[in-house]
Amino acid sequence: MTGGKPTWRQTLKGWMYVLPMLIVVGVFSIYPIISSLAMSFYTQYNFITNEIGAVGFDNFAFIFNDPNFRSAMFNTLVFVAGVVPLQVVISLIVAVLLNRIKFLAGFFRSIYFLPFVTSTVAISMVWRWIYNKDAGLLNYLLSFVGIHPINWLNDPHYAMLALIILAIWKGLGFNIMLYLVALNNVDKGLYNAAKLDGAGAWSSFWHVTLPMISPMTFLVSVNGVIGSFKVFDEVFALFGGQPGPGNSALTMVYYLYRLFYEQNQYGRAAASGVVLFGMILTVTLFQLWWSKKHVHYGNN
Repeated sequence: MTGGKPTWRQTLKGWMYVLPMLIVVGVFSIYPIISSLAMSFYTQYNFITNEIGAVGFDNFAFIFNDPNFRSAMFNTLVFVAGVVPLQVVISLIVAVLLNRIKFLAGFFRSIYFLPFVTSTVAISMVWRWIYNKDAGLLNYLLSFVGIHPINWLNDPHYAMLALIILAIWKGLGFNIMLYLVALNNVDKGLYNAAKLDGAGAWSSFWHVTLPMISPMTFLVSVNGVIGSFKVFDEVFALFGGQPGPGNSALTMVYYLYRLFYEQNQYGRAAASGVVLFGMILTVTLFQLWWSKKHVHYGNN
């Protein structure tokens, strides 16, 4: 039977299909979020016995008065602002170029995708050599334009820049693959129509390609923002288990890691996690609001 109001049997059958996934999401996603939110108010808490001595807002008061937390917030925002726009732009440019390549196209796409499937630790070890002050490849290349060797990993002024460059390079592969899918799905008739109207290559790209792939740009941006806010592995591996020289690369997740695993301050760690969740949610909601006005969907 098609159309009409579904019967209770059909509704029950539908819920039975999605029940296993609902259980998984509830156990591994919703329950941890609720538990972390509750733990953020535990001012006296025994993690071993799960005994709660007192509750209140002291954990939030502590972290907002902690200079390290404010530094972590600032560094995280700088990281997000530095990584996401450049990742989107560079990924799109490379995808457009790869989409025009016919000879060895699969080979080049595989090469660009390799960083995404390679271990972060392995990648960081390679980049530690690239950033080496005395024998690193990057300083060697910069010497050709008269720039003196930079101590990328030990100078607080360059540590965040080094982290941003690594993160951009590591995330390009996946974004390029997404853009290639989007570019191949653009109706070729639109380009033919634009050519009949006298549009050149740049005009076609600006007025046809960009609007048609805007849903993918939105997806790449959202994924980039969420992933950048949660950066940890790159920091830990690149700087040898430290958040950069003088905490110059201290991020929100690294701050949470220190409180939870090193200092056993579980309530304060949960509070910092709640703040991070709120920041990600706020930015994502803004992106959703912006997308309603600027993202072009096929049925619009």
